Amino acid sequence: MQNLNSIREERLGWLKYKNVAHIIEELKTLPDIEANVKIGDIITLSIPDTTAELKEQIEKIAKLLKPWRKGPFKINELFIDTEWQSFIKYNLLKPHFDLKDKIVGDIGCNNGYYLFRMLEENPKQLVGFDPSNLFFTQFLFLNHFAKSNIIFELLGVEHVGIYEYKFDTLFCLGVLYHRSDPIATLKSLYQGLNLGGELILDTFIIDGEEDIALTPKDRYSKIPNVYFIPTVNALKNWCNRAGFKEVELLETKTTDMEEQRKTEWIDSQSLEDFLDPNDNNLTVEGYPAPKRAYIKARKT
Repeated sequence: MQNLNSIREERLGWLKYKNVAHIIEELKTLPDIEANVKIGDIITLSIPDTTAELKEQIEKIAKLLKPWRKGPFKINELFIDTEWQSFIKYNLLKPHFDLKDKIVGDIGCNNGYYLFRMLEENPKQLVGFDPSNLFFTQFLFLNHFAKSNIIFELLGVEHVGIYEYKFDTLFCLGVLYHRSDPIATLKSLYQGLNLGGELILDTFIIDGEEDIALTPKDRYSKIPNVYFIPTVNALKNWCNRAGFKEVELLETKTTDMEEQRKTEWIDSQSLEDFLDPNDNNLTVEGYPAPKRAYIKARKT
């Protein structure tokens, strides 16, 4: 896969960009210590025999790595209170998958929170895909102490279909609405699965029985790169057109301020700023407020 290796080499160069280059240098100065990892709603890294100097260094690096979107994490006494309480989504999905001895991919994995959670499921291999150099650096920071065998690729969903091997289960959470061609994205995911493999997907939806999708004029919930927001029936049609024959709706859920909210670890706006201050059923642009569908689709 020379093409993929060329892409990897190019993207490792992104770690020299000024937003993360100084943090990468800081990471190199951390001592080689393995933490005791506790997997739960909070990913807890307990580092033994920490000095006051090391605690200060860890906190410094963690704050340099803001914004922290997915989590939460705890490193000794340091609590990284992320924007998303990601355990809400993970716990919603957990009854619907079995990862034991499977090759599992998380597309748009952010800093790897879900991958760390999946370690307790005893998969054969975990691979994260995300082209963000900041999220990759957050993962490097966490995994410096966790020392997991998780593979993090600075690749996107468009590379899944040409990856070195196929997956038994793929997660694609909160990615599809950022793609200008959702069916092509679903085809890439389909191509990345083994026969009998499963896709666990979530995306924004609008209510309705029609086979239609909302196309925001400019922004949706202040997000510039949201292209299509389908009804559940339209989403199922997209999956069918991509090749999936078995498509199951697992759940729908409106995003609330328990799940997504502003914290000191993001230094920016969050859900409360994205909704109409007079009507939380609408975004500031007047569209229906964020609601997600959770789908399981099988390659048969």
